[in-house]
Amino acid sequence: MSVIAEDVPQTAADETETCTPHLACHLIDRGEAERLAGMLKAIADPTRLQILRLIEGSPAGEACVCDLTACLNFRQPTVSHHLKVMTEAGLLDRERRGTWAWFSVNQDGVRRLREILDLSEN
Repeated sequence: MSVIAEDVPQTAADETETCTPHLACHLIDRGEAERLAGMLKAIADPTRLQILRLIEGSPAGEACVCDLTACLNFRQPTVSHHLKVMTEAGLLDRERRGTWAWFSVNQDGVRRLREILDLSEN
């Protein structure tokens, strides 16, 4: 099935009208949009959401990789991969202590996500 568009002449009024004439095109900076999209992609995974909640809810506000592997019942390389993705996205902070790495929630990163998701304030 093909659709044929008729060649309808446009008037000057048609060229300037939009569906939403009072829409202000206030775009966020493209670089910022890409950073935020990366953050959203980083938490758009069930395991990563679980990790974020585990770390956020821990008594000291931080967790060691070894503790996370036990809670999640995943091997260390799998958990480390998820932690790396979230750290690179700016959602977690990493601190090396001896042979282990400890992770805490990066509050600035989470705040930025909340701001972009809270559309009522924009």
